[in-house]
Amino acid sequence: MAVATNELQLPQDAPAGTLLRVRDLTVQFPAGRGRWTTVVDGASFDVGAGESVALVGESGSGKTVSSLAVMGLTAHTGGRISGGSVEFEGRDLTALPPREWRTLRGTGMGMIFQQPIRSLNPAYTVGDQIAESVRRHLGLDRRAAMARAVEMLELVQVPRAAERAREYPHAFSGGMCQRVMIAMVMACNPRLLIADEPTTALDVTVQETILQLLRDLQEQTGIGLLFITHDLAVVAELCRRVVVMYAGEVIEEADAEDLFYTPRHPYTAGLLASIPHPGRNRDRRLTAIEGRVPVAGEWPPGCRFRERCPHARSGLCDTTHPATIPTGDRSTARCLRTTEIELQGVQQP
Repeated sequence: MAVATNELQLPQDAPAGTLLRVRDLTVQFPAGRGRWTTVVDGASFDVGAGESVALVGESGSGKTVSSLAVMGLTAHTGGRISGGSVEFEGRDLTALPPREWRTLRGTGMGMIFQQPIRSLNPAYTVGDQIAESVRRHLGLDRRAAMARAVEMLELVQVPRAAERAREYPHAFSGGMCQRVMIAMVMACNPRLLIADEPTTALDVTVQETILQLLRDLQEQTGIGLLFITHDLAVVAELCRRVVVMYAGEVIEEADAEDLFYTPRHPYTAGLLASIPHPGRNRDRRLTAIEGRVPVAGEWPPGCRFRERCPHARSGLCDTTHPATIPTGDRSTARCLRTTEIELQGVQQP
């Protein structure tokens, strides 16, 4: 079956003050016998200086792979950037030499991950690990670097920072390990922080403290934040803009308030409907999106969400692959029926 393509495209110009500009990013991984499978397919999004942007989607949507591409880490996991551009402060990073990447990852941007204990070396104290990063990127001597490490542990509110800097990772809880990782990233004064599911492995009360810490750090330092998550409830507390991914594509982007109250893509509406609201609609079953995200390399023709979409129309959604269309000021959606259907967002208070 021939599949048509809507010709409308995302505007190429980024707004003034853009820190990170990703355009038409395509990332592939080897599939054996010389073949490559596309995992991220033409993703585009921006992060402004001092702006907090959420990259949202289910497992398999391509959000983490996109962030690894931004950090120049796809080759480390066997992948490659096969198309598009990643610009940081106006500089295209896709052809950057490895040595320059290592410098940029310390002083320009940094990343924290879902399970921080795996990012810490159990054989070294947390103070030594932070100090090593500072010495490498800022050129400080050993004593000054350790003083900086203690200063950063105090900044992320680790109690008795000078004492705990001499302890090993196993002595820290999951939440404290995440604070240590944030301290390590912030020690070299980056302009962009990428946080990949940083609260998923933590209990609810610890999640809130980490989110508040990120808010405080952003307010104090003006750092840009790219927050990767599957949890829209967390997004509501932290981010001003939201980029939603599905099956390797960006399918909606909008200011957080607009997206929560007036979603323009059925997938986004489904994610919002699945958020539990304690004390409300107790007699109703929780809403779920039926089916699963299609596997990379097995994306269906037409709209990739159509097999799970309650608004899919035969003869249209199965034959035409939707392009990104503008739906407002700096907001877009990848849906052929976005102007025809009414979608339910979060109920306004």
